[in-house]
Amino acid sequence: MKSLAKIIIAIAVNAIALRVAEAYVPGFVLQGNLKQILTMATILTALNFFVKPILKLVLGPIIVLTLGLGIIIVNAIILFILDKLSTGLNIQTIPALVMSALIMGVANFIFHLATKS
Repeated sequence: MKSLAKIIIAIAVNAIALRVAEAYVPGFVLQGNLKQILTMATILTALNFFVKPILKLVLGPIIVLTLGLGIIIVNAIILFILDKLSTGLNIQTIPALVMSALIMGVANFIFHLATKS
């Protein structure tokens, strides 16, 4: 039950981070009602759970060479995949992708610090 609560909180954190990115990043367009945004947050959480570890493994040397800044590339790839999978999200420029990846990374970092057991 504890892991189910973590998943629900992760979905909520990702939904909030999507809204924050929409509010503060020009070129990051999020459309839809609350249900659609929660669906996108669920897809984002699933991508973070399944695809992100594989990307970290493949891009490990880049992450090490950039002293951890390569994680921004991993987060940007995850958001790019989400952009292609969902119709309610449109990331228009590369700077918008990078800025929103930073916001998502910070939100997920704070979530993992708060739920670390």
